[in-house]
Amino acid sequence: MGAASDMVAIGSGTLQGFAAALLGAGGFTADQADQTAAMLVWANLRGADSHGVLRIPRYVEMVELGLINPSAEPRRISGKGAIAVIDAQRAPGAVGMNIAARTATQLADTHGIGWCAVRSISHAGAIGYYAQQVAQAGKVAIVMTASKPLMIYHGSRAEGVSTNPIAIAAPTSNPDRPLLLDMSTASVALGKIMAARDAGHAIPAGWGVDADGRETTDPRNVKAVLPMAGPKGSGLSLMIEVLASVLTENPLIAVALAGGGDPGGNGLVAVLDPSAFGEGFPLEVDRLGAAINGLPPAAGSERVYLPGERGFDEMETRSRVGIPLVQGTRSRLLALASKLKVAVPEGLT
Repeated sequence: MGAASDMVAIGSGTLQGFAAALLGAGGFTADQADQTAAMLVWANLRGADSHGVLRIPRYVEMVELGLINPSAEPRRISGKGAIAVIDAQRAPGAVGMNIAARTATQLADTHGIGWCAVRSISHAGAIGYYAQQVAQAGKVAIVMTASKPLMIYHGSRAEGVSTNPIAIAAPTSNPDRPLLLDMSTASVALGKIMAARDAGHAIPAGWGVDADGRETTDPRNVKAVLPMAGPKGSGLSLMIEVLASVLTENPLIAVALAGGGDPGGNGLVAVLDPSAFGEGFPLEVDRLGAAINGLPPAAGSERVYLPGERGFDEMETRSRVGIPLVQGTRSRLLALASKLKVAVPEGLT
């Protein structure tokens, strides 16, 4: 982040209201704006600023470009048994993924397992948000999303796959602190490069390449990100495209590579009801977590963290002291507010 003088802190409720106002003035319906703002501020609260309110100017631009359809009316188009397929009609990503999480949970209530594919969505944001919702209801969630080529396919110098994220959440005895893995198949989330650009920071080697396919440490020159662990990251990404896109008859990568353009996005939420397997699952997850927490820390580490644990700790802190916004993000939000004639909260100017 930038120097202290370049940053302000804002309460999460105030920021969420401002975010919803910006999105609403930018073309979202009130309900779409509220759902999207809640997802974005959740990411900021957890310290995932790359997936937070810095995305708002792009989301508004996507409405202007027709990539987000505020008039969308998502509807179920197919399914069988525990499977449902929703066509979201390019609705805001948070709207489509919230529907998928609710639908998959309802199917799991009936069948023990539920799988909801939602096709033709826009950017879904931090997908751990949807996984956590499911885990808070006492169920296991697996969430994946797919989008246009953004990442180098291993062995190539061109974008061949998306940065397809995957999140897995398991409930513990504390509904507000599930075990929560949320990861991209890239070496780094594209939003972290955006955040570095906003903060005026260089990025580490191994994160991205320029237009010629050469590695760069300047976030302004990044044309595509690199996969995590080489062929493992790009292979996992390709298979998520198969599950989230090809399986739902809305392929993205092949279409984009053949014709260019932005084919939109797809997502899926799979939900498992632990009671179908037996009793005591949350307590066993607690026991597993305690065993991992109890491992001896490596040199230079204060403690051993579980997936999602740092984010929950950060959420508690930022809920008290506010969410810090770097100068670059703040400037772009203020410029958008001026353009859309949205009132700016006190302390943000």
